[in-house]
Amino acid sequence: MKPEPYRLQIVLITGMSGSGKSVALKALEDLGFYCVDNLPPELLMPLVKLERASHANRLAIAIDVRSANSLPLLPQQLSELKALGIVVDSLFMDATTDTLIRRFSETRRRHPLSQVGKDESMQDQTHALSDAIELERELLCELRSQAHVIDSSMIRSTQLQSYVKAFIDTPTEQLTLVFESFAFKRGIPTDADYVFDVRMLPNPHYEPDLRALTGRDAPVIEFLQQHAEVQRMCDHIQSFLDHWLEALVKNHRSYVTVAIGCTGGQHRSVYLVEQLSTLFEKRWVTLKRHREMDALDRVQQFFDRRR
Repeated sequence: MKPEPYRLQIVLITGMSGSGKSVALKALEDLGFYCVDNLPPELLMPLVKLERASHANRLAIAIDVRSANSLPLLPQQLSELKALGIVVDSLFMDATTDTLIRRFSETRRRHPLSQVGKDESMQDQTHALSDAIELERELLCELRSQAHVIDSSMIRSTQLQSYVKAFIDTPTEQLTLVFESFAFKRGIPTDADYVFDVRMLPNPHYEPDLRALTGRDAPVIEFLQQHAEVQRMCDHIQSFLDHWLEALVKNHRSYVTVAIGCTGGQHRSVYLVEQLSTLFEKRWVTLKRHREMDALDRVQQFFDRRR
């Protein structure tokens, strides 16, 4: 029996300052990756050469706006690695501007691109921080367009780590389709490529016996399947994706996130994510995320452990 050919798995983590890159790097470290934080792009190729020479198996590299002057080197370097037969999985951590401002204010850290002085007023500091964040978005926009995006605005660090680990477990040779449920009242995920609003569908929340259940529970599933418009919505989303996914693959897209939102992110959106992921997993690599449900599950697990 022939041994498996040597393969170096590389994960490149980029993203907004304060969006959770260190949490993602920690998740990869737990998976056995050799992790390097804040690597200047000029050192990327020498590091990969060194790791290949030592027959390392897993390498995770975080590069961000602290290396702003040399960030334009990255696209060409990624092309060179691809020419060598090395697959690099790119992961971009993101969050809303309001979330990032709050996180920087809470930690009193300084944004890498902020030029504000210590004697500035609080209003001036917030304005300067907002400007720095928007500049960072512009500098990183090309890297974001080529990566799988995870929005950390509404999720805890443990939830973020689970998303990263699920991403690593998916095959990289074909398009990965991510279905994500969410609540409109908590905002639209910034990592969504397509957003479908299903708030016009019959709402199980108004049925007393169904209110505490979710779109994964049999009584809610039965309730929603009784309404023709729910199936019609599912068919329309499926038809749209069936029509355009092949075109996205031809455009060299590796990741597509489809976000489905209802009012509370508990019943209708969860049901449709479950249904659609089942329909598409036969042809595509699929991931499921329930933004609000995942957060509630973590809270419930916490209290269960304390009993």
